[in-house]
Amino acid sequence: MFDFLEGYDVLGAFWMTVKLTALSGLGSLVWGTLLAGMRVSPVPLMRGFGTAYVNIVRNIPLTVIILFCSAGLADVFGVTLGADDFKIQGFRLAVLGLVAYTAAFVCEALRSGINTVPMGQAEAARAIGLSFTQTLTLVILPQAFRAVIGPLANVLIALTKNTTVAAAIGVAEAAYLMKTMIENEAQTLLIGVVFAFGFVVLTLPTGLFLGWLGKRLAVKR
Repeated sequence: MFDFLEGYDVLGAFWMTVKLTALSGLGSLVWGTLLAGMRVSPVPLMRGFGTAYVNIVRNIPLTVIILFCSAGLADVFGVTLGADDFKIQGFRLAVLGLVAYTAAFVCEALRSGINTVPMGQAEAARAIGLSFTQTLTLVILPQAFRAVIGPLANVLIALTKNTTVAAAIGVAEAAYLMKTMIENEAQTLLIGVVFAFGFVVLTLPTGLFLGWLGKRLAVKR
């Protein structure tokens, strides 16, 4: 029944999806946290940059961002991210595009968590002489992260599915292989079922685990 899978590296394609998700997720968390810090910063220039970045990037389709990273950064400006091989270059540019896009959503999720922290805690931190950066990193962000594990899990699940857009620039992840198989094989329905099941296997345990973790680490107020 599944003889059509012979000759195709399905596990390898999903492994590429996992690598895209892991690296993009880590980069998005770092960049999104910095953006959230900018959005609540007392410096007007930083607040303006963070607000403009989030509002612009969230309203640009991910496909456009990924294609810009490939056709714009690589082909026009010669940005290769230190890769000589075309496949490695495509992978790194896809990660860059996914990070740039997903970080905007991480920022907003984290900013909502920052807003749940009572203002009195920030005022108390400033009263004992902590700077804005110290207050943010030592007092506010630890509580904010615990409050938004659930929303961040949703962002991660969305990122896993968004990795399929990397196929637009030739990254050989799951959607790229699925497209190739549909073009070459007659079992279109079964191919769709196989890849849909693969994404469920990737996202469902992640959502369940992070949902449980969010409830366990929730800040009691």
